[in-house]
Formats: sequence, structure tokens, C-alpha cells
Amino acid sequence: MKHTIYMLLIILFVVIAGCANNNDAGENNKDQQSAIHVKNQVKDHEKERDAGAIAEKLVELASSVPNVNDATALVVGNVAVVGIDVNSKIDRSRVGTIKYSVAESLKHDPYGANAIVIADPDTNVRLREMGNEIQQGRPISGIMDELSAIIGRLMPELPADIFEHKNVAPTESNQNQLPAEQEQELDKEQQDQSKHHIKNRENPKVPQHD
Repeated sequence: MKHTIYMLLIILFVVIAGCANNNDAGENNKDQQSAIHVKNQVKDHEKERDAGAIAEKLVELASSVPNVNDATALVVGNVAVVGIDVNSKIDRSRVGTIKYSVAESLKHDPYGANAIVIADPDTNVRLREMGNEIQQGRPISGIMDELSAIIGRLMPELPADIFEHKNVAPTESNQNQLPAEQEQELDKEQQDQSKHHIKNRENPKVPQHD
């Protein structure tokens, strides 16, 4: 009789221990699933933060150029658009020269090398609004479509209006216009950028950092 009781107690102990192990395994599995979900959320936040950090850096570089009162930047995938605010009284040809200087300063940044530089006040306001909309969760696809429309409106054949001053005849009073060789160089660079953005616009990629 005692032997039977001992056997029953041993069996009961084994059953209880097995149930406890299964519960622990279930909890561990839940914890692992939670960790994966959180990790994915962190990656999404890192992508947004990376794009924001890139935009801030481009704004800093653009704002450091003389005669640039303020700047804004929007980074969506592999497309970067930088808007600059200059004095409305500045001659149009000088605005083009300032944009060229901004483009030169952006070249030293990996994401600024192919950035599109604009100086249209209304577009600058819209860029800021679009940046806020991204933070509020607006789909990137909608932003890309609108950004493409803006670029196409400002410069139908090229992705930026950075050298719109090239058709302005030089005058003796404006000694700060771009030399012909620099204009030709800028023209070539913008054509290369146009091919780059047209190729990649349909498949945006969010910048990744190690």
C-alpha cells in the first residue's frame, strides 16, 4: 500500500513538473514574439530618425552659405530636396549663383551630393508641411507622387531649377554670376542627377546606417 502511494506521488510530481515546463516555454515564446515586434518597431523609428537626421544635416549645410536666410530639406527614400530662403530683392541671376553655392556645399555629404536645390518660397512652405505630414504618418507613396509633381513643375526637363540663371545675360554690375565653364559643369551634373532620380523614383529606399 505504501509502495503504491509513493508511486502515485512520484507520477503526480512528474506531471506537475511537465506542466510547469510547458508554461515556461509558452511564456518564453511570447516574450520572443514580443521582442521581435518591438525590434521591428525600433527599426521603423530608426528609419524615420535617419531621414530626419539627414534632412537636418542638409539644412545645416545649406544655411551656412552666405545670403541664405533659412533652409528646409525633405528626404524621402533616396531623394533629397533642399529649399532655400533668400532675400526677395536679390537679382534672379544672383539667386542662381547662391543655389549653385548651396549645391557645392551639399556635395560633401553622401545624401546631399544628388540633392535637388530650389529657391521658390511657396515650394519651401510646402516642403515643411510635407515633412510634418510624414511625421504624422502620411504614406510615403503619396509624398513621393507630390514631390515628383513639384520637381516636374519647377523644371520639366530636369529635376531641379538650380541653374535657371544660365539664360541671364551677364552685366558689368553683376560680377558674381557663374563663369561659363562652371555653368556647363553644373548643367552636366544636373542632367546626370535627372537620370538618377528618374531611375530610382519608382523604387524609393530609406537610408540605412550600420
